Amino acid sequence: MTKFAMGRRALLAAATAAIAFGAPAYAGGHQVVDSIHFLVPGGAGGGWDGTARGTGEALTAAGLVGSASYENMSGGGGGKAIGYLIENAESNHGTLMVNSTPIIIRSLTGVFPQSFRDLTLVAGTIGDYAAIVVPADSAINSMNDLLETYRADPNGTAVGGGSVPGGMDHLVAAMVMQAAGEDPTAVKYIPYDAGGKAMAALLSGEIKALSTGFSEAVALAQQGEVKILGVTADDRVAAYGDAPTMKEQGIDTTFVNWRGFFAAPGLPEDKLAAYQDAITKMYDTPEWEAVRARNGWVNIHNSGDDFKNFLEAQEKAIGDLMKQLGFL
Repeated sequence: MTKFAMGRRALLAAATAAIAFGAPAYAGGHQVVDSIHFLVPGGAGGGWDGTARGTGEALTAAGLVGSASYENMSGGGGGKAIGYLIENAESNHGTLMVNSTPIIIRSLTGVFPQSFRDLTLVAGTIGDYAAIVVPADSAINSMNDLLETYRADPNGTAVGGGSVPGGMDHLVAAMVMQAAGEDPTAVKYIPYDAGGKAMAALLSGEIKALSTGFSEAVALAQQGEVKILGVTADDRVAAYGDAPTMKEQGIDTTFVNWRGFFAAPGLPEDKLAAYQDAITKMYDTPEWEAVRARNGWVNIHNSGDDFKNFLEAQEKAIGDLMKQLGFL
C-alpha cells in the first residue's frame, strides 16, 4: 500500500507578490507592497492560476498590496517561465512566480535543468489536496466503480491530468492505483497544459477520469459539471463535504500538494522582506480566509530558511516515492 502523507506541517504552497516601484509602507494593516505581477507557469484554469489569482485577490482586497496583475506562460512543463525569470532577473524584481510540487518533480526527472535553488525563495503559502473526478453524467459513481472499469478495460480507461507524464497529477493517479492494488506504471495517463484544458478533455470524453487539484474540482462540482470520486485528505473537506476520501473507500493514500511563491535570483533583500511581510500579514485577514475556505486549501506558511528546509525535505521524500513507483 502507498501512503504518502506529506503532513500539513510539512507542506507549503504559494503566495508571491511583487513590488513595482517605491518604498513599502509598513504601517500595520496598511499597504506593504505597491504592486505585484504574478507569473503563472501554466495555462488558465489550473491550480497555479487559481492560487496566484486567489492570493492576489486577498492581498489587494485586504489593502496589503496596491494592485495585482497576472501572466500565464506555458511551456516546458513549467520550465519556460522559470527560465524566463532567471534570464530576465534584473527586470523582474516586481514579479512573483507561483509553483508547487512539480518544480521538484520536473527537476528530478530532468524535464528542465533548473531547480528551486536557482530562484529566490519567498514563501510557501497553502496546501491543496488532490482529487479524482469524472463527468457528472458518467456511470462511474465511486472509486470502486472506476477500478472495476479500469480492470475490465485498462487501455480504454485513460486518466488525464494538467501536468506532464511523470508530473504531479500522474504521480497522484499512480499512488492511488498502487494503493488499490494495481500496477502504478500501467495506468494510461494523458497530459494536458494545465487544469483548464484537462477538464475540457474530461467533459468532451477524451479521458474517463481526471487527476486534479481539489480546489479546481470543487468549483466544477458545485456547477454540476463533475463528480468527485475521491479526495486525498485524511477527512472530508468542508469546502465540499460530499466528496468522499480515498481512505474511506479502502484506498490507503493521502496527499497534499504545497504551493508557494518564488522570485528572480538576486532580488534585493528589502523587496524580499516586503513580499514576505505582505504574505505573513495576509493570513490574519478575513479576505484571505474567504479565499482559502472557498478553495478548500490548507494554510501551510513557510518563509525564508523554513521554506528552503521544507523544499529540501520534499525533494528527498518525492524522489524516494518516484523511485518506488518506477518513475525514476
